[in-house]
Amino acid sequence: MEKENRRLAHPFEPVYNSESRILILGSFPSVRSREEGFFYGHPRNRFWKVTASLCRCGVPETVEQKKEMLLGNVIALWDSAAACVVEGSSDSSIREIVPNDIGRILKVASIERIFANGKTAGAIYEKFIMEKTGLPITVLPSTSPANAAYSLERLIREWQVIFERSGK
Repeated sequence: MEKENRRLAHPFEPVYNSESRILILGSFPSVRSREEGFFYGHPRNRFWKVTASLCRCGVPETVEQKKEMLLGNVIALWDSAAACVVEGSSDSSIREIVPNDIGRILKVASIERIFANGKTAGAIYEKFIMEKTGLPITVLPSTSPANAAYSLERLIREWQVIFERSGK
């Protein structure tokens, strides 16, 4: 079990390539994601079910399958925070934020739209990153199990916006 309430650095690289047109930003990896070494590692987080539904494919199981699904559907994935102090997996506890350098993705990919997986990711982007990129962000409801107000079906409906202008 990792020590609570300490500064953590983001433990893994973003997923993107030159074909990426959509960037989805989370806030910071959960305890489970940090343990597993990849995004949305908690089995109750609905991110992979939502994106698989939108991409019209099966839910990926392995990290390699997850990367293939994202990249095959022009999606880049990263988090807004490069480092922060966080208590466990609680977005509401995130503080002392060092933002990620989204510019490294924008230099390689022609990102057309940026989406936040939840309010915290959107707030971090708006406060620390948007001025540098000049690109607005659309905040989507969080796929976290903590967002119990949203059923899987409702999340899928809300998240359909990511492909509205991408030609997918």
